[in-house]
Amino acid sequence: MVELNSQALFDRAKRVMPGGVNSPVRACTAVGRIPRFISRADGDRIVDVDGNEYIDYVCSWGPGILGHAHPKVLEAVKKACDEGLTYGAPTAREVEMAELIRELVPSMEVSRMVSSGTEAVMSAVRVARGFTGRDDILKFEGCYHGHSDGLLVKAGSGLLTGSVPTSAGVPEDYAQHTIVVPYNDIEAVRQVFAERGQTLAAVVVEPVAANMGVVLPKPGFLEFLREITLKYGTLLIFDEVITGFRLGLSGAQTPGSVPKTSGSVPKISGSVPKTSTSLKCSNNSPVIPDLTTLGKIVGGGMPAAVYGGREEIMRQVAPDGKVYQAGTLSGNPIATAAGLATLKLLKSDPDIYARLEAKTRRLAETIRTASKGRTVVTQIASLMSVDFPQDLALSKPQTNQILKNSSHSPDLRFAAWYNHLLSHGVYVAPSRFEAMFVSDAHTDEDIARTCEVAASFFAVG
Repeated sequence: MVELNSQALFDRAKRVMPGGVNSPVRACTAVGRIPRFISRADGDRIVDVDGNEYIDYVCSWGPGILGHAHPKVLEAVKKACDEGLTYGAPTAREVEMAELIRELVPSMEVSRMVSSGTEAVMSAVRVARGFTGRDDILKFEGCYHGHSDGLLVKAGSGLLTGSVPTSAGVPEDYAQHTIVVPYNDIEAVRQVFAERGQTLAAVVVEPVAANMGVVLPKPGFLEFLREITLKYGTLLIFDEVITGFRLGLSGAQTPGSVPKTSGSVPKISGSVPKTSTSLKCSNNSPVIPDLTTLGKIVGGGMPAAVYGGREEIMRQVAPDGKVYQAGTLSGNPIATAAGLATLKLLKSDPDIYARLEAKTRRLAETIRTASKGRTVVTQIASLMSVDFPQDLALSKPQTNQILKNSSHSPDLRFAAWYNHLLSHGVYVAPSRFEAMFVSDAHTDEDIARTCEVAASFFAVG
């Protein structure tokens, strides 16, 4: 009989898969342990093959806003499966999906379904280039837009000296058309436009960054991007793969979803906020981009993503225009069934976002208070992150041996935090640069239990 536990599975996986995983962060190398192999999930709980149950704050890296295995989503998927898995031909649900997306995110007048967030952003950039006739793209350091060649780059030694690939295998010729500046740095953006504004096809940005921890846009940043792109005829692309339907029914384009008032958010320099923050929505009007990419929640747990925007731009996509993009499984009936069921459930529940925000705020405030200033906790809607900056002292928890005789670096502090939570039945992402997600399936009791576990980490040893 083949042994079925996480260690045995990881040993087998390493022989046949790079690092033993199908996405790098899952390997758990940053937290000094092997990954947990998951056997099943329900509501806000996941269970590994070893029989351990956890309260889950990864939520499949964001899609699980309703929790795992929601009965109505499963019902829709099972019905779709009974009708056949894929046709390679149009279906009624694809039309319904495009209509619902236009209703919920009005800036997406015309949209195209694809199978992943990477594919959505890659395609949106291609459309922007085709529409403007320009080659260059401006992105922000720390914002992850998928692993397509043109976006997997980092800044060079100087602001305008050209970018170099972050990954081996990406030709420098691809990277030279991608300019990278720090997130929230208005003056750096202004300088790029002064030098190369006439060659910029698009600015692509996460309206709330969530791949370097959660980092909020400082007041006026998104408004400035909209203003300067309009001035230079450059398209503004919102990468809402994470924020789409997470910050509200219209994502970051929901009125009040992204704070705009001075003093609402910390002044941020670089990728790490200097003070903790917890925010509520206001009634401010949103910044509206030219193109938007959606993923994660839009697939309801299945591989699906969408890109879309102004009709005149999206009509450049084949077969209407000359920008080519295609996909055999794009808009497949199973993914559209899961996505439609999820979006309809979100739309039908007017109180869901208030519930999600309240639970997440409670969790964030508990961690912030318990840590007594030794962490940076950033929270907006049901999205949050906890970080341990180098210059914040951290008392040594009695239960965590990993910090003994260490330099107390942020990575080691986070590893201690991760392992403490995991050992007490709380599952978070194994990286200090990833977000925590709260779902509607998280009960008040589970939030209370998580608060208790989190507070115990900061007990003075």
